[in-house]
Amino acid sequence: MHNTLTVIGQKFRLVGEIYSYQTITIGNINSTFKVTYRKPDETLKSYLFQKVNIHVFKNPVQIMENIDRVTTHIREKYPDQIALHFHHTDEGLNYFVHDNDSFWRVVNFVDSVTFNICDDIKVIESTGKAFGAFQTQLSDFESAQLYQTIPDFHNTKKRLDTLFAHIESNPCGRVREVKKEIEYIASVREKAAELSVRYANGEIPQRVTHNDTKCNNVLFDKKTKEPIVVIDLDTIMPGMSMYDFGDAVRFIANTAIEDEPDVSKVFFDTAKFRAFAKGFISETHKSLEPVEIENLVKATFSITIELASRFLDDYITGDNYFRCVYPKHNLVRTRCQLQLAKDIERKWDELEWIIKDIIENLEA
Repeated sequence: MHNTLTVIGQKFRLVGEIYSYQTITIGNINSTFKVTYRKPDETLKSYLFQKVNIHVFKNPVQIMENIDRVTTHIREKYPDQIALHFHHTDEGLNYFVHDNDSFWRVVNFVDSVTFNICDDIKVIESTGKAFGAFQTQLSDFESAQLYQTIPDFHNTKKRLDTLFAHIESNPCGRVREVKKEIEYIASVREKAAELSVRYANGEIPQRVTHNDTKCNNVLFDKKTKEPIVVIDLDTIMPGMSMYDFGDAVRFIANTAIEDEPDVSKVFFDTAKFRAFAKGFISETHKSLEPVEIENLVKATFSITIELASRFLDDYITGDNYFRCVYPKHNLVRTRCQLQLAKDIERKWDELEWIIKDIIENLEA
């Protein structure tokens, strides 16, 4: 591996020689290494070398072109802020294909801390600020410049249409055991799909969206716990800003894990919702349009139903997409998300009031 890393470093024109390297075990898709170089002046500088899993990411060149355009825009617009910096080869590329089959990239290492679970209200608010700032940094970027690397990724209507088509065909004979789940999704199908329909009709702005807005995709200062930079831009592409909000808060405000078998433990935590919303809206209320702010709660509900429909669709069609560790894992995931969606429905008016209260305090 040392020899391979040396070749990669030379290709990306890194100065000095490799002093040490270690495998980063966080993350299940790509292979990542922290590589420290000793520079000619004897100082040390660290980088992250990443071998991209091209079996998962089918269009790695498009992904890297998206990343290059977005990170360049942020660095040029905010030269005094820390931003992701992917190194380039002599050919001007921010990736390198080694031995014809391994796809590599190199980014500066940022000394920081991440959180896989958010229980600290301050950290949750800071996470909201980070993703809100990310939206604002790119509010003047023309999203049409980006590739749709995963077409219809958050097309809720299409996801639901696919689910009900598979319910009709019942390929694995599992529909009978999930009738209650189907009945509930059918009852909210139109409401859940509304935003994706309006987006397709041009009623909702197309923005640059992150599409994986979990708290562990924000780097924080080790001492202050303030956000430094948003990372993991592999799924960046055009989409709806409020879906980034909804997906983040769906995960953060869930009182249980996403595959909790005991749904009596699953609730939507309004205090965590308020914290994240406060951080997000404080950064975006001047750059987003009213239709985007007004639909943050609906987006949270919609994307929760969308994820539930994906889990249920995978279960009905034989568990071919999501990794399952036991026979009914996807069904457990489905029920957890549906329980969360039901609690969002019950608390809908309160959540809308929280959004309104945050905005009023910002404008006071």
